[in-house]
This record gives sequence, structure tokens and C-alpha cells, in this order.
Amino acid sequence: MAEKMSLTVADAVDYKGFPADKSRTGGWVPAALSLGIEICERLTTMGIAVNLVTYLGGTMHLPSATSANVVTDFMGTSFMLCLLGGFLADSYLGRYRTIAIFASVQMLGSGLLAVSTKLPQLRPPPCHAADVTQCQRANSFQMGILYLSLYLVALGTGGLKSSVSGFGTDQFDEKDEKEKAQMTYFFSRFFFVISTGTLMAVTVLVYIQDEVGRSWGYGICSASTFVALVVFFSGTKRYRYKKCSGSPVVHISQVVYAAFGKKKAKLPSDISLLYEDLPEASRVRHTDQFRFLDKASIVTEDDYGHNGSFMVNPWRLCPVTRVEEVKKMIRLLPIWATTILFWTTYAQMITFSVEQATTMERTVGNFEIPAGSLTVFFVGAILISLAVYDRFFIPLWKKWKGKPGLTNLQLIAIGLFLSALGMAAAAIVEVKRLSVAKYHSETTTLPISVFYLVPQFFLVGAGEGLIYTGQLDFFITQSPKGMKTMSTGLFLTTLSLGFFFSSLLVSIVKAATGSGGKQGWVGQNINKGRLDCFYGLLAALSFINFGLFLVSAAWFRRKTAKQAPETEIVVKESTTIEEKC
Repeated sequence: MAEKMSLTVADAVDYKGFPADKSRTGGWVPAALSLGIEICERLTTMGIAVNLVTYLGGTMHLPSATSANVVTDFMGTSFMLCLLGGFLADSYLGRYRTIAIFASVQMLGSGLLAVSTKLPQLRPPPCHAADVTQCQRANSFQMGILYLSLYLVALGTGGLKSSVSGFGTDQFDEKDEKEKAQMTYFFSRFFFVISTGTLMAVTVLVYIQDEVGRSWGYGICSASTFVALVVFFSGTKRYRYKKCSGSPVVHISQVVYAAFGKKKAKLPSDISLLYEDLPEASRVRHTDQFRFLDKASIVTEDDYGHNGSFMVNPWRLCPVTRVEEVKKMIRLLPIWATTILFWTTYAQMITFSVEQATTMERTVGNFEIPAGSLTVFFVGAILISLAVYDRFFIPLWKKWKGKPGLTNLQLIAIGLFLSALGMAAAAIVEVKRLSVAKYHSETTTLPISVFYLVPQFFLVGAGEGLIYTGQLDFFITQSPKGMKTMSTGLFLTTLSLGFFFSSLLVSIVKAATGSGGKQGWVGQNINKGRLDCFYGLLAALSFINFGLFLVSAAWFRRKTAKQAPETEIVVKESTTIEEKC
């Protein structure tokens, strides 16, 4: 019997609902099957995002700042919807069904986008004027169809991003040392796959959009997602499935509500008097931080019925482990907040930096580089930074320090610093570009090489490679076991809020510097604006944010290090009113 138990995964089942057999389920192959969905998600989302600004300006005839905000709002919504995807996966659908449903939604959205860019009735008449303000803008119906397509894709992205990485890690048993080591490497492989999909999007797909037709490019995304779904379904019998554990949002709400309901209750000096109903192996040790929340675990007279029986209402009394899980999530918030600004700098790489590229000399021999493909340097920096870190730095660090690489917080810190340098480099390059534009205002292509933009793409790209890997590792490993999908969604909201903050910042700067009919820093035409000042502002904010992150990281390390020793918590016999998934 002991041998039988050792061959199964305690907290996972197979497709029939039986305990998952280690020899028949999980491991690298099933985890890899889910990565095909992630490649297609990146191919679709980034294939749209990096080249959408040129379509909005060149075909739909929207002003520069408006085009940039449409892109950042699309990306922001995509990642904000990760919270919805995480909620559904944890509470009702599970990760497998969430991936299947939302991949289908994204496939539908990219298919509709292919149709909307193909039909001439869904775009304004062509216009070749140098100033976009002289062209007829897309009407509300045309923009409505475009928005419907984009936000179907965004909805699909939201459901997938919060579940694919978690479903991949579900294929490894954390209690098995060999599989736990494999899961650690899965994070870097996962991001490498994301970068591969992005690389295909900014090279092959952008070229097809510009030279063959956008409808072909978006149609390829839809078809690729269909193929990836077929591959994903082929692994159904080999996957490990985690049981639905209920909504973390509800659990957090219960703890907060119960703590406020007992705000006048006095905490016992002996924490063993606090309520706990979980078995020893599933408990989380008690900590002294955020002691107010401990009041949710105080047993009072109101927790007994009229007949003296002990009745547990989860909205009035929560076990210590549930309270500690909420504390863990709260500890993540300072790190979460100080990583948001990075994604605002990232947003500039797929909006204003692409617009810069459209004004610069992009020919190499007889070949003209598509403006959206300049992000290949961005993706290249990601791949190079990860390869150097994985193949060279980790072995050297292990030999020198005896540790398997930098911590997740150290990776994030280096990434934030590189992105701040990237914005400073972007400001310097823009000064040079504007000095050329000043004397060539009548030409559509300025006599300055587009390769001047490479440093900003490379620095921010290398920063993303480290930050994304560090964030993903941090939020999954530091979150409570039952809230991993939610914590992945929390991580992805940093991307969402970063993009939304970019839109807000552009709008504020436009209003503050462009009043009274002036062009301002950002506006209709970047050749007549002061994008260098905007980049300089972002560089200053990034360096300030870097300092705040260092403070937050030091606080997190100090608080997590000062854990209270294991304490026996009393377990009471009770009739529990529980909400089941």
C-alpha cells in the first residue's frame, strides 16, 4: 500500500478523477503540450500590439497619441482580464477548461480581426497626405468592429495568461525533489517559449501583415491557435489536474469581514487559543505581522449555537491557516506595486518607439525593414539575457556562491535598473532624431538610421527578460498554495496597470503641454513634439521607482525571515458551513 501511494500525487487527479499516477501522468511532455497554446497567444497578442499603431495611423487615420492609447488600452485590458480568468479557473472551471474555452475565444477574435482588416467597408478611404489630420478618420461603426475584434482577443488572453503557467507547473509534484527541480527550470523555459512566440510575431507575422496583407497575418494567428488546441487536447489523458479549491477572492473577503466583525475582541496572549481546523500537514505557521487579521480566528460566544453546539460560519470565524494565507498575499503588494512602472516603459517600445521607426531610414540594401519588426532587437535582448543567465551566469554563481542563481527579487531589481537606463537612452536618441527632423520637416523619411533605436530596445528588452522571470517565480512561489492562479493574475495585473498608466500619462502630458492649440510633447505628429522630454520624465520616474523597489524588497526579506516558530493551534470539533467549488 505504501508503494502504491508513493506512485501517486497527493493533490492531483487524472482525467477520470482518480489519484494521478506519476508514471502515467505529468512531467515535461504534458507540460510542453500546454506551451503550444502560450506560443500562439503570444503570436496573436504581440502580432497585433507591435504593429497596430501603424495600422491605426496609416489606415484608420488616428492621431499619434490616440493610436498609442488604443494599443496600451488593448494590452492593459488583456492583462487585467487575467483576474477574471484566474477567478474562473480557481472557482468553477479549473485550469484545463479555462485554457480550452479562452483559447477558443481568442481564436474567434483573431478570425474576426482578419475579416475586419480585409473588407474595405470597415476602413476609411486611403489617404497619402503627410499629415494624418488631413485624412478622413474611421467612423464609429468601423472602429466598433475593430474594438470588438481586439477585445475578444483581449478576453482570450486574459483567460489564458492566468492559467497556462499554472497548468504547466501542475504537471510537477512539489513534494518530489526531482520534479521540484524540473519545475524550477520550467519557469525559464516557459519565458523562452513566450519570447519565441513574440519573436515570430515581430518578424514573420509583421512582415506578412505589411507585405502580404494584415488579414493574412491575423488569419494565420487564428489557424495556429486551432492547431495548438488540437495538440493541447491530445494530452488530456496524460495531464495532472488539481481540484478546484474555491475562490481566493471569497476566502480573502471572509477573513477581512470576520476580522472587522470582531474588531473589538481582544487577541489572546496564547495564540494556540486561535481557531484552526486544518490537518497538521496543511497548516501554515502563524506570524505576528498584521495582527488585526488574527481577530478573524478568535472564538467567541457568537460562534456557538443556542443548544451550545459549535457552529462555524466562514464569514464569522476563519482558521489560522486561512488568515495566514491572506497575510502572505498582503506581503506581496509592495513588490507588486513597484513593478508596475516597468510595463509603462515597455509600452513605449510598442507604441512611440515604433512610430519613431516609421519616420527613420529603414532600408538595408533593397530591403525595407517593417517598423514593427524593430522590436526584434527587443525580443533578441530577452533571449540573449536569458541564455547568458541560464548557461553562463548560473553555473558560475553556483560555483562561487553555492547557490543556483540569483533570487527572484535580485532579477527584478536588475531588470528595473536596465529599463531605467533604456528610457534615458531613448531620450538621448530622440534629441538626435528631432534635431534631424527640424531641418527635414517636409520629408516623410528622415535621413537618420533606424538603428539608433537599438539601445533602448535592447536595454528594456534585457530588463523584461529578467523581470518577467523574476516576477513569475516570485508570485507563484511566495503565494499560498490555494491562491497560485490568483497570484499569477495579480502578477499579470502589473502589466495591465503599467499599460493603463501609460495611457493616463500620455493623456496628462498631452493636456498639460498641448493646451491652447499647441502641439505639446505628444500629439498629432511626433516630429513636431518633444518625445525626448516624455522619455526623460519616464527615466526619472523609473529611477525613483527603482529606489522604492529596493526598500520594498528589503522590507519583504526582513518580514519573511522573522517567522514565528511552529505553534500548536487548537482544533475544535465543529459543524462547518462551507462553500464548495
